[in-house]
Amino acid sequence: MAPMGIRLSPLGMAVFCLLGLGVLYHLYSGFLAGRFAAFMPGEPAAGGPETPRGSAPAGSVDLRELLAVSVLAAARGGEEVKRVREGNVLNAKAKGKTREGADEQLTTGDLLSNRRMFYLLKGAFPAVQINSEERVDTADQETVSWDRSIPEDIKQKIQPKEVPAESVTVWIDPLDATQEYTEDLRQYVTTMVCVAVNGKPVIGVIHKPFSAYTAWAMVDGGSNVKARSSYNEKTPRIIVSRSHAGKVEQVARQTFGNKTVIIPAGGAGYKVLALLDVAEKNQEEADVYIHVTYIKKWDICAGNAVLRALGGHMTTLTGEEISYTGSDGNEGGLIASINMNHKALIEKLPDLEKTSHK
Repeated sequence: MAPMGIRLSPLGMAVFCLLGLGVLYHLYSGFLAGRFAAFMPGEPAAGGPETPRGSAPAGSVDLRELLAVSVLAAARGGEEVKRVREGNVLNAKAKGKTREGADEQLTTGDLLSNRRMFYLLKGAFPAVQINSEERVDTADQETVSWDRSIPEDIKQKIQPKEVPAESVTVWIDPLDATQEYTEDLRQYVTTMVCVAVNGKPVIGVIHKPFSAYTAWAMVDGGSNVKARSSYNEKTPRIIVSRSHAGKVEQVARQTFGNKTVIIPAGGAGYKVLALLDVAEKNQEEADVYIHVTYIKKWDICAGNAVLRALGGHMTTLTGEEISYTGSDGNEGGLIASINMNHKALIEKLPDLEKTSHK
C-alpha cells in the first residue's frame, strides 16, 4: 500500500502566515512605539518633572511674579509692624547715629518685619540679590513660602516680563519712619519693597500698615495708583523731613515767595505718597518732595520706581539720576516731583545742593 501524500491547502497557509504576523506585531509593537516616541515631541510622562506654566526659565526672573511677591512681602512685614506697635513691645534702642548726630532707632517691629520680608522674597527668588536696612541673622532664619499666586489686579494690568536674575537688586525697607513709629505717629509709617534692574528702579511697593493701604507700580507696566491732577508750580507745597523744615523753608520762600507752604513729615514713603492721588484721610498732599542730606537707598528706591512708572521724577538736588547698585547711600540729597517741570524746579533751587552738605 503506497504512503498517503500530504497536500497543504493554500488557504490554510495564508491563515497560518497571518497568525504569525499577528504574534510578531504584538511582541514588537510596544518596543517600536517606545523607540519612535524618543524622537517625537509629546506630553511629559505621568508623575515626571514638568515646568510650571508661567515660570521663568532658570537664570531669569519674571518681573510680574516679583511684583506679586513684593506686594505680599510688604503686607506681611506690615503685619509685624502693626502687631508690635499695638502690643506696645517696641524694645526701642539706638543702633547708631545719623550723620546729623541724631539717634537712629531700632525696634522689635523693624527686626520682625525684616525677617518676614527678607525670607519670603529670598525663598521665592533665591538667585536675586536682596539689600535690606536691617541685618539678617541666619541663626534666626524663617521659612516663609509663597504659593506663586498673582492677585487679579496685577494679572489684569501687568504682562509677564523676564529679565536676567543677575541684573536684579531688591531693596527692602522693613519699617520706614522708625523715629515716628516710636512716637506713635502711625500715619507716617510704611513698609517698602523696590526692584531695580541694572540699577534702575522698575518696581515700587509702598504699604501703610495701620490703614492696610498699598500703592504699587511697575515701569512700562501699570499701577494701582495715579498722580494728582492739580499742582501749583509757582508756589508749591513742599514736603520735607521734620528735622529739615528750617533748612528748606528759607531757601524755598526766597525762591517761590512767602506763600510757599512747607510740610514737615516723617518717612520717605509717606512723602512720595503725598505727591500722588491717595485715598487716605491721614495722608497730606504736596507738590514737591525735597531731602537736603544723605539718605539711604532703601528709603527712596520704592518711591522712585512709583514716580517713574507714573511719569514723575526723583533725582539728586543737581538733577542726576540715582543708581540703585553699589553703595547703599545717596550723597546728593533728592528732589521729587510729578506732572511738573522737574528741570525748572532744580534750576530754581540751586542753593539746596550746598545746603545738603552742611
